[in-house]
Amino acid sequence: MNFSSRGLPIIIVNPSAPVGPRDVKPTPTGQMIVDFLNRALPAYLDTGLNWVHVRDVAVGHILAAEKGRAGERYILGHAEGNWTMKQALDVLAVIASLPAPGFRVPYAVAWTAACVNEALAKLTGRPPKAPLAGVRMAKYKMWFNPAKAIRELGLPQTPPRQALADAVEWFRENGYCSSMNRR
Repeated sequence: MNFSSRGLPIIIVNPSAPVGPRDVKPTPTGQMIVDFLNRALPAYLDTGLNWVHVRDVAVGHILAAEKGRAGERYILGHAEGNWTMKQALDVLAVIASLPAPGFRVPYAVAWTAACVNEALAKLTGRPPKAPLAGVRMAKYKMWFNPAKAIRELGLPQTPPRQALADAVEWFRENGYCSSMNRR
């Protein structure tokens, strides 16, 4: 049912890949950072994300409610946040003073490993470390253009590097890292 065509003031916001402090669960992007900090990320897939500070996403929701046009969709991302996973890991390496993984896993190997991981998860009752759905999504670079949200809503643009630095600091200060990686 299309509620916006029925006159309801629907405004849709789509965050890209939010990252930053207070990621208590953590989310998939936050878990990737925690795994990096704990040296549990030995390799990476050739994928890409549009990194955006979680505070900018929160402000973007408020701005959409205040300034957004009914029936419109706004991508809450960063104009310069389209980074490959390798680029993001290299930035994390500098921020955290830890080496970045140097091995890129071929997609077929990651897909096979995820299938095995899903089967083991069913046997153990624990969530899979590499869910098949995540590996399937990683096959594509999820890059976005947030220009409309920047132009129409005034979406803030905190640099993705700052978002990653804020996440690293928060995870380290809140016990998500092994003691040798807390610095």
